[in-house]
Amino acid sequence: MKQENSVGGRPGLIGRRDLIAMVGGAAVAWPLAARAQERALPLIGFLNGGAADRSTGFLVGVPRGLNEMGFVEGRNFAAEYRWADDHPDRLPALAADLVLRRVAVIVTGGGPQPALAAKAATSTIPIVFFTGDDPVKFGLVPRYNRPGGNLTGFDFMISELEGKRIGLLHELVPTAGVVAALCDPHGSGAAAILAEVAGAAKSLGLELVTVNASDSAQFDAAFAQAVHAGAGAMLVTAVELFTVSRANRDLLVELEAKHRLPTMFSLSETTKTGGLISYSADPVDGYRQVGIYVGRILKGENPGDLPIMRPTKFTLAINLKTAEVLGITVPPILLAMADEVIE
Repeated sequence: MKQENSVGGRPGLIGRRDLIAMVGGAAVAWPLAARAQERALPLIGFLNGGAADRSTGFLVGVPRGLNEMGFVEGRNFAAEYRWADDHPDRLPALAADLVLRRVAVIVTGGGPQPALAAKAATSTIPIVFFTGDDPVKFGLVPRYNRPGGNLTGFDFMISELEGKRIGLLHELVPTAGVVAALCDPHGSGAAAILAEVAGAAKSLGLELVTVNASDSAQFDAAFAQAVHAGAGAMLVTAVELFTVSRANRDLLVELEAKHRLPTMFSLSETTKTGGLISYSADPVDGYRQVGIYVGRILKGENPGDLPIMRPTKFTLAINLKTAEVLGITVPPILLAMADEVIE
C-alpha cells in the first residue's frame, strides 16, 4: 500500500504544512545535537598554583603536546582552567571543583602543591603533574617506573641540578671564595637541596654561607646578610618560594642589582628579566611532554603504566648586560657553553 499525503491524495508528495513542520523540527534538533556533541567532548581540568599571566610554559607546552597527539581544544576536547594565583590554600577547593565537573583528566603545574591537592581530591580521575622535584619524595607516586594508581607526570629536576649550578657560578666568578645559598628552610626538600649544595661547594674548595628567607619580605635582609658575611656570589636555591611566583623572581633580580651580588638562578626566564645566570631544563618542553601523556591517556592508556618523565634538554643562560653592570667579565669558554645569551 502506498503512503499518501494530505494534498489531493497524490502519493509520494509532501504537503506544505508537513514540510514546514519538518524544517522547524530540524531547526530545533540541530542546536540540541550540537550541544550534546559539545557535552560529549572529553573535559580536561587544568590546575595551577600560579597565575595565568605568569605560566607561559604551562599554557604553551601542554597544548603543544596535546596537538602532537591529535587533540585541539574546542574540536575534540574541552578545557576548564583553575588558578590559585600564588595562594596554595585555594588549591583543595579548586581541585574538588574540577572533580565535581567530572573532568576526564587533571593536569597540574606550578609546584607540587597542585598535584597533592588533586591527589587528595580523587583516586580515580587520571592526574598528570609537572613538579620541580622528586615526586616520590613528595608522596605523589611510590616509584618512577610504572608509578601505579592514577598519577604520572614530569620531574623537572630543579634541586638535583644545584651542584651543577654552583659549579657554573664558580666558573663565572672564580674570585668568590665565599658563596651564599639563599634557602627557604620550610620549603619542600630544603634539607636535601642544602646537602647537595654543601657537597658541591666543598668539592670546589668554597666556603658556603646559608641565608634563609621564609617569605618575600625577608629577601632583602637575606641578601644583606650574605654580603655582610663576605659572599662574593649567591645561589638562589630552587624551592617554590623563589621559583613559582613571578613577583618573587622579579624581586630577587632587583636585589641582585641592589646589593651587586652575582646570583645564579634556577629558571632561564629569570635571566631574561635581568638575572645574571641560570641553569635549568626547558619548562615548555617539559609541559609539552605532559601534554603528550594527557593525549595518550585520553586514547585509553593507564596513567599508572606511564613512567615518570625527566628532562633531557638543559639551558645555560647568561645576561651580558647584567654582567657588565656588575663588573663581571664572562669567561669565553662559559660564553661558548651558553645556550641563551641576553645582550
